[in-house]
Amino acid sequence: MKKLLVVCLLFVSVFSNAQQTDYVDFRRAEALLVFNQLAVDSTTYNSYEIDFKILKPTDSIYIDAVNMKFKHVALDNSTATFKNDGKRLIVFNDFKPNESYKLSFVFNNAPKKAMYFIGWEHEGKNQIWTQGQGKYTSNWLPSLDDTNDKIEFDLKFLAPKKYEVISNGILKSKSDNLSNILWEYDMQKPMSSYLVAVAVGVYNKKTETSKSGIPLEYYYYPEDSLKVEPTYRYSKQMFDFLEEEIGFSYPWQNYKQVPVHDFLYAGMENTSCTIFSDAFMVDDIGFNDKSYVNVNAHELAHQWFGDLVTATSGEHHWLQEGFATYYALLAERDIFGDNHYYFKLYESAVDLGRQDLAGEGTSLLNAKSSSLTFYQRGAWVLHALRGLVGDDVFKKAVKAYLDKHQFKNVKTSDFIKEVERFYGKSLNTFVDVWIKQKDFPVDAAFGLLQNESTFINEYLMVDCQAKTSKCEEYLKYYVSDEAKVKVISQMPELVTSDTFKHGFKVRQAISQYVRQIPKAIKEDYETLLDDKSYVTIENALYNLWTAFPEERAKYLSKTRNVVGFNDKNVRLLWIALNLNTPFYQADNKQGLFEELVGYTDERYNADLRMNAFNYLNLMDACNDTCKSNLEKAKSHHNWRMVKFAKEMSEKLENKK
Repeated sequence: MKKLLVVCLLFVSVFSNAQQTDYVDFRRAEALLVFNQLAVDSTTYNSYEIDFKILKPTDSIYIDAVNMKFKHVALDNSTATFKNDGKRLIVFNDFKPNESYKLSFVFNNAPKKAMYFIGWEHEGKNQIWTQGQGKYTSNWLPSLDDTNDKIEFDLKFLAPKKYEVISNGILKSKSDNLSNILWEYDMQKPMSSYLVAVAVGVYNKKTETSKSGIPLEYYYYPEDSLKVEPTYRYSKQMFDFLEEEIGFSYPWQNYKQVPVHDFLYAGMENTSCTIFSDAFMVDDIGFNDKSYVNVNAHELAHQWFGDLVTATSGEHHWLQEGFATYYALLAERDIFGDNHYYFKLYESAVDLGRQDLAGEGTSLLNAKSSSLTFYQRGAWVLHALRGLVGDDVFKKAVKAYLDKHQFKNVKTSDFIKEVERFYGKSLNTFVDVWIKQKDFPVDAAFGLLQNESTFINEYLMVDCQAKTSKCEEYLKYYVSDEAKVKVISQMPELVTSDTFKHGFKVRQAISQYVRQIPKAIKEDYETLLDDKSYVTIENALYNLWTAFPEERAKYLSKTRNVVGFNDKNVRLLWIALNLNTPFYQADNKQGLFEELVGYTDERYNADLRMNAFNYLNLMDACNDTCKSNLEKAKSHHNWRMVKFAKEMSEKLENKK
């Protein structure tokens, strides 16, 4: 007992003064995980084996493993001395430098985060999916929470036959095992543990092949076959573009994209296997309002910037998010053109300037910076840097940076050194202004935009807050649709019948900003209900219903079959308006009310539920079923749903 206590104290001493990566290099992990209908409460044990090499003498090594149980822990096939402290599996031994070892064990996990079991009680809607970044893979798979230790993960999964199992790497084999299927995935290169992923669900798959021969796999729910093309539109084009633009071949064996229910974020760039929110599964109309293109490009760019080269710490997080944001913008520029690209940069510069005015700006090297800083300021750094050093130097530096640091970890100085090497000059002043200083250099950013884009110059010229006489002319003639939107947002009273003849963006702006509808444009306004835009239809329906009570039945009849996005935005508004139109008797009012209440049930996605709760709250109609579902929402895995449920519960209490 005394000896074990001494060993434990030595362990604490060694690893409090140095990272484990200084003492041990974990090389390859192989695991088998078993999924079944009792997934959350399962007593099933999974197997695990990991190879590692000792770099310096040490008497212990550890693997992060949260709330797990272990059996048959062995070191090189001999029983090992170990400790399970609830957070780590600690193995004790007289480890010798330059020697390799194999650790094996079986483990039981019942994860409370990082692995999510969605709708497991609803037949046909069951999913399992993971989210390692910020939640830690060690909650479901023994691994390393330190991003600086990269491991080759080869995973096997046993799951019921009706489910697809998608994970990192290439599917090496798939074999029957009684009522289950054994799925075996193979990775050939190492990655940080937070990028390990698995998704289990009922899916179909569409495949394409990139210009360079990489298999591209697009997963979708069987009922979403008509959403596949709009959702994954431009995927291959963006993949081919980024390979050429970055100048470094895609580093993994294949690339998969998997939508999941109530994902925590828009998407996550797991190595070779992006998981994204199924809210981005859209039809042809939805594509016009809320496409997956930007998220698609962003997560794809991460396969190089974040997955291939990974920041050593939060201080250098922009090397992942800023690069992914910048290269996603370049991919969108290839699709939508220069004006789109520069307008996105303009919008982000405005947001960053506002952040500074609010006193919330930070250096890009502050580990506690906002997402706006890491993503958008990071992208701006790359745009400004490329403008300074030129395309040729920039592209050579990026390629050299990836070549030198592939499958390794990086700091900001690693990238800057490569740029300086090709540029032949110091970048200290640039780094001080664009990266290190607290405030975003908003004046310099606007100067770059004005020098590079006549489109932005025109947009900045158009400003109707001073109510100038030119504003009416702007809506008639030469300025861009973006500039016309700006005019409409500032002076909606200037909209005439001619304004409706402009494009999608202008018509959507009319629906958003023209809420008091003059009779002179009533007929034109009604045409917005025919637009290929769920946002426009939703806005126009509400505004028309409000402005012309005597014609409410006409507007309801016109839009009765429009559903909208996955959150049923148009359908929910339509139900609410119908219930508040007493003389419109085309539907069973009680049936519609029950439909609205039904959408608060936990089997629906979080956005739809929140919309339904909001309408019921506005109508003072949250009945016992609604309140019961609201209470259940407080234990939802998605923090947005939890926050919403708690806040709405407080509002209901205050109404009593």
